Order: sequence, then C-alpha cells, then structure tokens
Amino acid sequence: MMNNRPGFFVVVCCLFFALSGGSTALAAHGVSIDGHLKYPRGFARFDYTSPEARSGGTLVLHDLGSFEKMNPFTLKGAAPQGLTSYVFETLAVPSLDEPFAEYGLIAEEIELAADRKSVIFTLNPQARFSDGSPIMAEDVQFSLDTLKSDQAHPFYQLYFHDIDRAQILGPRQIRFLFARPNRELHMVAAQLPVLSKKFYASHPFNPADGKGAMDIPVGSGPYVVSDVQPGKSITYAKNPDYWANDLGVRQGMFNFKTIVIKYFKDPVVSIEAFKAGEFDCMMVNISKQWNRDLTGRRFDNGELIKQTFPHKNNAGIQGFAFNIRKALFQDRRVRQALGLALDFEWTNKTLFFDQYSRNNSFFSNSSYAAQGLPGEAELRLLDPYRSQLPPEVFTQPLAPPSTDPPSSLRANLRLAQQLLVQAGWQVKGGVLVNEKGEPFQFEILLADGAFERVVAPYAANMGKLGIRVSYRTIDPALYADRVKNFDFDMVVTGYGQSQSPGNEQRDYWTSAAADRKGSRNIIGIKSPAVDALVDAVIYAESQEALTTACRSLDRVLWYGYYIVPNWYLANHRLAYAAKLKHPQTLPLYYSYDQWLDTWWSE
Repeated sequence: MMNNRPGFFVVVCCLFFALSGGSTALAAHGVSIDGHLKYPRGFARFDYTSPEARSGGTLVLHDLGSFEKMNPFTLKGAAPQGLTSYVFETLAVPSLDEPFAEYGLIAEEIELAADRKSVIFTLNPQARFSDGSPIMAEDVQFSLDTLKSDQAHPFYQLYFHDIDRAQILGPRQIRFLFARPNRELHMVAAQLPVLSKKFYASHPFNPADGKGAMDIPVGSGPYVVSDVQPGKSITYAKNPDYWANDLGVRQGMFNFKTIVIKYFKDPVVSIEAFKAGEFDCMMVNISKQWNRDLTGRRFDNGELIKQTFPHKNNAGIQGFAFNIRKALFQDRRVRQALGLALDFEWTNKTLFFDQYSRNNSFFSNSSYAAQGLPGEAELRLLDPYRSQLPPEVFTQPLAPPSTDPPSSLRANLRLAQQLLVQAGWQVKGGVLVNEKGEPFQFEILLADGAFERVVAPYAANMGKLGIRVSYRTIDPALYADRVKNFDFDMVVTGYGQSQSPGNEQRDYWTSAAADRKGSRNIIGIKSPAVDALVDAVIYAESQEALTTACRSLDRVLWYGYYIVPNWYLANHRLAYAAKLKHPQTLPLYYSYDQWLDTWWSE
C-alpha cells in the first residue's frame, strides 16, 4: 500500500474487510481484512494516542536539501516536507496498531460492493477545506481524474491504475468503479488525496512555465501554510477551524500549534544544529551519529534525549541499487560479483557497533520473505517462466553472501573474479577490462556524506578485483533529480514494504514503470516473470495466495541480483528535546513521523 509520507520506508497498513457470502455489502465506519475491527463506531481515540496530550507550542523539525514548489503530487521539482500529511487528507486513514484496518476520515461511510467491482464513499457533511468550502463528491472525482492524468507524478498513475472511473451518486456520495478488482483496491481508493477543485480551477495543477509553483495550496488537513522562505523553511499553523478536531481518528493528534521545518544542505551541519537547539527532533539512520556524534552537555544534563522505539514493520530491503539500463550492469553475473565484494559482517562490527541485521529478502523481517526452496504453490507461479529464470530460483534458498567462518572475503572475491571472467572481463595491468580493453569503472552517487565511510571499504574491495569505483556526495535536491531521471550508475536506495504488499509493487519492479521517469523502478527491471508475479501479488484472492506470490516474487528479484543487500533495524532511533512528550503506548506498524503526530509539548 501507499505511504503518503516523504521518504521511502513504508509502514502503512493495507487491506480492508473480507466480504461475507451475502449479496449485499454494508456501509462501515472502518474495514479490515478479516471482518473484525478493534475500534467500534464512534470510538474516542486510537490507543496509541494519549488523553494527556496538550495543544499548543511549536515543533521545529529539519530536512535536507531545499524545495521549489508547493505541489507534492507532481514530478518535476521538490516540495517541502509535511504538505501531504499536514495540509492534505485522504478519504480514510490507517490504524497503526492493526495490520489490516482503516477508518473513515473525509469518508464517514465506506461500502464495498459484494462483487468487489466498486466501492461507494459517503463523505462526512462536516468535511471542509481550509478556505471554508465543503468537500463534495465533485472534489473527489476531480482528485482521481487529476492524479491519474499525466499532470501528476507517474506513481499515482500506476497506483490508481485499476480504478477505472468515478461516478457521482449525490452531492456527497461517489462510487469508484474498478477495471479489475483485487483484495486491496478499495483500500487504495480510500487513500486518494482529496484536492480542492475550486482551488485548482484558478491555480494550474502543474504549470508548464513554473509560474504559480510556489502558490500556497488549499487542503482540508489540520494545518495551513503560514510562512514560506523558499528553499529555507516552511511554517505550518494549526487551523483553528479544522473540521475533524472532534473525530476519534484525530483525537490526541496534531497537537502543536505551529510546526516549522528548516532546511539544511549538509547532514553534519544539521547534527550540530540539533545539538545547538535549532530544531527539536531528528530521526537517526546512521549508527556512528547515534553512538558518537549525538553526545555532549545537553545530552548529559537531560535537555536532549536519545531513545529507540521498537516496531513490527516489514523491513523490505535497502541496498546498493544497480542501474541496469547501463550496459556495464546488464550481465547478472557482473551484478552477483559486485555483491560478493561487500563485507557486511566487517562493516557491521567495525562501523555499526553490531546494531544491524542483514537484509535477507526483499520482504525482510516479515512472513512474506521466501523460506527454503519453493513449494508446490510457488512452483505453480514460477514454472511457466522457468526457462527465463536463473536456476538458483529453484535450487537455492535466499541467503546473502557472508564472511563469517568458514566463509571469508577472500573466498568471496575469488568467486567474484570467476564470475567476471565468465562475463568477459579480465584483469590486465591491475585493471579489469573487457575484450575491447575498456576498463570496468563506475560511480556510486550519494546524498549523505556520512555514508562515504561505508562505501569506502566496499569500493576498496571492488578495487581488489580491478574495478575502478568512485563515489561522490551531491546536494540532496540534485541527487533526487538525478535519481528521478535515472541518471546514475549505482545509488543507495530502500524499498519499504507494508504489512500487505500490493499495488505499489507496480511502481517498484514492472516493465511499465521502468521507462517512467520518477518511478521507483530506478533499477530498470523489465522482466515478464516479474510483471506476472507483481500481478499475482496485486490480484491475490486470499492471504495465503498473497504470501505465495510475494515469496515467489522475492526469489526472482533476489536472484536477479538487482541490489547488493544492506541492513535494517527493528526500531526507530529518535533524538529529541526533553520538552517533547509522547504517549506511553506504542503503535505496532508505523513510521517515525506518524508516531511524531501523536506527540505534544510540555
């Protein structure tokens, strides 16, 4: 399912309810995969919020890079952090302590047809945009049509692909008709961001000349944009007339009167700024920063706190991603060889304080990860493509290279050398060259200089194979633009996975996404087998079928050697000012910024 947050580590839950055998469907305030909901109609609040939460105060956050537009739903340019969660809203919102449940927000009732070919949303009559205008069915239809058009980011075209059209039934009632139903499609429909048709009638959604790109948008969310310093900061002010203040799905959330996001060009500078008190909270992804850089007087005297918050998220995969559009990386044996040069065990012990677990699947830390060899159900999906697939898919369990005894880096590099020779590469004069005498050389592009200490030993290991590897850290905004346009050799990337993978897989791996600039298929995978298995994931009719499809897809992606697997943590590492308070009850499946939405200031 879609994550409407910035960044790539997705934790939003995905599915709705299983239909009963009757011929009619009942409207519901919320829906789940098994027909059971934790929270009844009219519930007071989610359990992971706190009745002690106080309204008021200012939360100051940070981001890296800059921004030059105020529409987060288009491809070109970068929008500021926070717009999609603070200003815009969706028809329904996930429960973060149930694996497969959502509850109505803009839509107060959700009715899935018995044949699953359509869903009806009845809008809350109190729902309002920040300009005071009511949210009507025509706004929802406009939103769907716009986000499915070529005016929007290509992700939305793929994500909402199977929603054929919308049919207005009344001023506040709309039906979405599905081209081809699947178990999660009504959930996908409920995640539609609702845009103001009135606002975009006078403000072009995606102006070709860039004029109006910084116009402040109108949304229905808890905050409005109150100040913008282009590329430097954005300030969100709580809307005193926010329409959903009294709804259970919003109680104890969005407690700060003001949220300010400051922009920094350099992650090292941002850490020092945090320690100096320039912002209040930061998510820490780098173990060195967590263990060595976030220290000092303010931590010692309790003004600043470091705390880990466990979660049960599907870890997905992070890794060094190849751009297989490049001729250099089109041979699978070459990609396998470069994967053998990464010494995770040394890196984890020497650089990461033994904090990480190795990614061993594209669905790490979940039941969707392939286990052992494929069974009968998986073989029924894989066998039609056997001639196109690597033999390892059928003969080897998923396992990343290891240097733990009896394995060693030396043995791995010897195997890597053999693979490179098989692919037509030879070492001459200490340099790996092809039959034309062209050297094997490429660049690893980075957005965070702190990752250079991780890349350096990896590049040195590849150097032992005669490969010339350079690495470079560039401005985050330029980095994002390069990745959008597939203008790189190798980058570090992550594919977050929800508790129920689905439509988002189209954007990750399919042939249709490979040529769409801005898609998440930055690798450039074009495989009939992968396309078919993605369809099997999306159109799975049971949890068992979904698990089988994910495990089959996992095997094919893994032995395509499209990514050199990295590592993951089963917790969020947050450093924050002691004035910030949070509920005692944690969610189960959540991103750190979703958790932050429940915090307040002392």
